[in-house]
Amino acid sequence: MTENTLRRADIGDIAALQKLVGEQKVIPGSLLSEDYAHDELSGTSGMPDVLVRPEGSGDISAVLRYADENRIPVVVRGSGTGLVGAAVAVNHGIMLETTGMNKILELDERNLCVTVEPGVLLMELAAFCESHGFFYPPDPGEKSATIGGNISTNAGGMRALKYGVTRDYVRGLEVILPGGEILRLGGKTVKNSTGYSLKDLIVGSEGTLAVISQAVLKVIPLPAASLSLLVPFESIDSAIETVPELIRSKIGFTAVEFMERETVLFSEEYLGKRFPDTKSPAYLLLTVDGSSPQQVQSLYHEAAGLCLQLGAKDVYRVDTEERKSAVWSARGAFLEAIKASTSEMDECDVVVPRTRVAEFIRYTHCLSQEAGLRIPSFGHAGDGNLHIYLCRDALEKAEFQKRLALCFDALYKKAAQMGGLVSGEHGIGFAKRKYMEGQLGKTQLELMRGIKKTFDPNGILNPEKIIP
Repeated sequence: MTENTLRRADIGDIAALQKLVGEQKVIPGSLLSEDYAHDELSGTSGMPDVLVRPEGSGDISAVLRYADENRIPVVVRGSGTGLVGAAVAVNHGIMLETTGMNKILELDERNLCVTVEPGVLLMELAAFCESHGFFYPPDPGEKSATIGGNISTNAGGMRALKYGVTRDYVRGLEVILPGGEILRLGGKTVKNSTGYSLKDLIVGSEGTLAVISQAVLKVIPLPAASLSLLVPFESIDSAIETVPELIRSKIGFTAVEFMERETVLFSEEYLGKRFPDTKSPAYLLLTVDGSSPQQVQSLYHEAAGLCLQLGAKDVYRVDTEERKSAVWSARGAFLEAIKASTSEMDECDVVVPRTRVAEFIRYTHCLSQEAGLRIPSFGHAGDGNLHIYLCRDALEKAEFQKRLALCFDALYKKAAQMGGLVSGEHGIGFAKRKYMEGQLGKTQLELMRGIKKTFDPNGILNPEKIIP
């Protein structure tokens, strides 16, 4: 059984779903807004035939069992903030929207973990943990994304350099298979060598293997203090080329971000807030944290001295509320600011060894000139994950699509030559499938197809995503 044998949901299916889970939880596609036809960026589109808003595992189980028996595709959606079309109903069918399953169920302070439903927002979880003296380190830029979405894409973010990515904090999952069976994978244990790690297969699977209904997440004690440094440089090369030296210094930076002046100016205009400095071509944004204010002050002085020694023009302390607001709100708004600066855009979420970041950014500048396409960027210099945006501006749509395809081919080819990969944290979804296929090769793709077939023999879960 393949996706080609799947069928759309009809009026009879909608009535059956309403009977299964309750009429108020089931909305026909004809009553949905256009927002449900796309995500934040990818250009992928498809309207579900019916939307179901489950309130618990039982609802999800009933819907999946019905869908599997009737060969109706199912896509899971959280906040809709994805960038690669993973949560878009390209095959129509049923959309499960998990935002109503938004309870923080337990904080286990002795085992250092928190149990949540998939619809909890990242910013809600972060605030809850901090209010109890704990810290959930994964820090993707989109704070209104759901935890289920973060787990499904193995989201990273700015603190990945020191603390790792979402997978490093998933201790256990409750998941529901296509036939409706509820499984509990992992748990509160710190170590687990009990067979294959099925939990880790679910993390990053973008809703193609099972539906996440609960997660047990690791937390750590909240650092006593943190401080950021904004460091201007004469060029993007000089900024990024300092990164390996900063990391090798063993200062233990929490974050090492890079940004170019053009992107900062977009963000200033978009937010209506002044950035502390906009005179320099390039910047690094560094963060340190520690167990005491005294330790953080010591790390700050060491980091500032090293930056100046490595050629920085200056070092600005981001320590006042005004400066924190200006810098971090600007960094958080980069995607939206670039999006607002153009008529249409797409993203290359590439990851390369961090020693090759400067070389790759130089390549994007050359490619921009060759292709006649504006290509601003920013990203996580500390872990080599770059966010590169290809902007349409005044180009005709057909011409933009032509140049976009050529640029994507070139960018992913260059990344592969450098030992990089297609996606660092946004996933593959629908939009990036062919690029992953070209990079991973036949054997890896066949192994992935085998895993998919084992979990989802009828192919109902998020068909046409990840695997071409």
